[in-house]
Amino acid sequence: MTNIKLFKGDIPADLSFDESVAVDCEMMGLDLHRDRLCLVQLGDGKGNAYLVQIIPGKEYPNLKKLMTDEKVLKIFHYARMDVAKILNDLGVMVHPVYCTKIASKLCRTYTSFHGLKNVCYDLLGSTLSKEQQTSDWGAKELSDEQMQYAATDVLYLHALKNKLDELLKREGRYELAQECFNFLGTRAKLDLLSFDEPDIFAHH
Repeated sequence: MTNIKLFKGDIPADLSFDESVAVDCEMMGLDLHRDRLCLVQLGDGKGNAYLVQIIPGKEYPNLKKLMTDEKVLKIFHYARMDVAKILNDLGVMVHPVYCTKIASKLCRTYTSFHGLKNVCYDLLGSTLSKEQQTSDWGAKELSDEQMQYAATDVLYLHALKNKLDELLKREGRYELAQECFNFLGTRAKLDLLSFDEPDIFAHH
């Protein structure tokens, strides 16, 4: 059973995590410049999820401090989008970062399915529901279904990281993965400057 706590504003100053925190974001859409950040989910890997509603005009010093705390690893699935959105909307660069999607692509080369739902089922045997993925995250009041969905997105990331680390080390790509994670901040800056397509690393 997941314990869910909703904050309509910043997280408490005394809310602390151990060496890592699972993070996910919900937005009004997928356009980094047009669609605002609505919700930041935090998970401690122990069944507790903290949902932070991002209200325009409010300040989030405690959340920003956590996102930039060098002693706390932030675990995302598809960190590229969330890191860029947090930089754009909250003005801080998230670091250090671990991305389970990048890790999956580096070590699960036997499949082309690297969505959170697929990776959780393959590595943990857990089935995730994606029914609320396209709901209105900008609503003033979130439904119980939305909060449960949002919490689920950070519930498995710690366990996934452990499984993926084993595979990365087995396949000799653990250090390469760390280099990719370290590059995510630069990738986010490029995305915010619209250097996403065409990719500047592409031939043409």
